[in-house]
Amino acid sequence: MNQIFPQGEGNAAAGPKALPGGEGAQACVTLLNRTGFLCRDRGSCIPASRVCDGVPTCAHGEDEEEALCRDVPQSLPSFLVARCGDPASWIYSDQKCDGVNNCGDCSDELSPVTTCPPCGPGWWRCPSTVFRYCGCIPRTLCRDHVQHCSDWSDEYSCPGP
Repeated sequence: MNQIFPQGEGNAAAGPKALPGGEGAQACVTLLNRTGFLCRDRGSCIPASRVCDGVPTCAHGEDEEEALCRDVPQSLPSFLVARCGDPASWIYSDQKCDGVNNCGDCSDELSPVTTCPPCGPGWWRCPSTVFRYCGCIPRTLCRDHVQHCSDWSDEYSCPGP
């Protein structure tokens, strides 16, 4: 979870930002069907959470350029940022609906803040007792003799991995 530090009126992350060199930042879809950042080579799409992480991922390092990373999250294009239930908190957009409680209040996984598709094939829907998960747990946790769902369905109903 990341904290937002507002500066003045409006949100600087509300529209695309121009990257150094005159090119505008563009969204793309990663191989895992997540929001990504299109590198200048126009062929590399890196996950949103790899932008401004201190490690150049694009071939020319534009994902770590000072103009993009100077005042995160305000300096990031809006497609890279997702809001949490707490207006002062944010996550990278590729962390929404990933099954993990990235916001700390499950607002990145559950409505009314986020509308995520039902649990995927590797997940079991239940009210989780594990803080890391929200409405689904990995099926690998089913039938492991440890309660992960408040209704015990992970031990008695889930068919397992």
